[in-house]
Amino acid sequence: MNNKVRQLIYLSLIFLAAFASAMFAQIGIAPNDIERVGQSGWQFLKINPDPRQAAMGGAFTALARGNANAVLGNPASLAEITQHDLQLNTMSWIADISHQSAAVAKNFSGLGVFALSFVTLDYGDIAETVNSAIPGETRTEAVVTGNYFSARDLAVGLTYSRKISDKLALGGSVRWLRQSIAELSMSNWALDFGTMYYTGFKTLRLAMSARNFGPDSRLTGWSEEYQAEPDNIRMPIDFRVGVAMDFLQENNGAHLLTVALEGDHPNDGSEKLHLGAEYVYAQKLALRGGYRFNYDEQGLTLGTGLNFAFSGLRGGAHYAFLDFGALEQVHMFSFGFSF
Repeated sequence: MNNKVRQLIYLSLIFLAAFASAMFAQIGIAPNDIERVGQSGWQFLKINPDPRQAAMGGAFTALARGNANAVLGNPASLAEITQHDLQLNTMSWIADISHQSAAVAKNFSGLGVFALSFVTLDYGDIAETVNSAIPGETRTEAVVTGNYFSARDLAVGLTYSRKISDKLALGGSVRWLRQSIAELSMSNWALDFGTMYYTGFKTLRLAMSARNFGPDSRLTGWSEEYQAEPDNIRMPIDFRVGVAMDFLQENNGAHLLTVALEGDHPNDGSEKLHLGAEYVYAQKLALRGGYRFNYDEQGLTLGTGLNFAFSGLRGGAHYAFLDFGALEQVHMFSFGFSF
C-alpha cells in the first residue's frame, strides 16, 4: 500500500470520526430560535483541572506530549505515553468549591495505553433557606433555618488510547458519574472520543473530540415538599476541533514554542474559541498563556511549569491562573511524574 493510499485512509477515518462526533454533539440541542444556555446539567464536567491545558486558554484538543491528564481533555493524546504516568491536580474553584482530580496511565506494549481517572467536587456546607409566608401578604420571603446541607460531584473513568500509525492516534473514555445535593442524588455514564492526526507538514497536528456523550438522567429522593417533579437532565455534550504546531525546534535547540487554536461547539451555549501558546526552555521551564473568547466572564489564562528528572524518574509541577472577571480568579496546581 503506497503512502498516498495510506494518507487517504487516515483522512477518511478522521472525517468519519468528525461526522460521528458532530452527530453526538447535536443530541439535546434546542432549536436555533431557542437560547441554549442552561439547557443541560452535569456542569462540573466542563471544568478542565489540568493546569497546562487550562493555562493555554483551554485549547487542549491538539496538544501533544501528553501525560495522564490527557484523559481530562483529548484522550487520543494519551497514546504518547511510553511507560507509566501519574498526575495529581488540585484547585479552589469559584465560590471556594474544592476541586480534586487524579489520573494514572500505563502503556501496555502492543496493546495501547490504559488510564484510570477520578474527579471530585465538594461544594462545602450550604446554609438551608426556606420560603416563609409573610403575615398579611400574599408573597413569601427566604428564611435561613440554621441547618446546613452539602453537595458533591464525582466522576470515575477508564480510558484507552492507541496509535493506529505514526500519524494517527485514537482514544476514548467511559465514565461513571454521580451528583448529590442534600437528600437528592443521581447517577449516569458518559463517553468521550478523540482523534489526533499528524499531517506530516513539520509538526502540524489536527485533532477532534466529542465529550460527555450520554443519556438523560433524573434526580432521585424527590419529596412532595418541593412542590414540583424533577425534569430530565441532559448531558453537556460538546464537539471540538483543534489545530496546533511547534516552532523554534530546529537543530534540537533549547527553545520550543507551541501555538494551539480550538473551536468549541457545546449543546448548551454559543460557540467558543480557545487560543493558547506555550514556550519551553531546555525542556525544563514552561511559560504559558491563552485567551477564551465568547465567554461571559472567562478570558485571560496564564501559567507556568517546571520539569525535572533524576534516577530514571521524570516529573513536573505546574500552575495556572484563570481570570473569571466578577467571579475573581482561580489558581490551579498539579504535580506528576513518569517512571
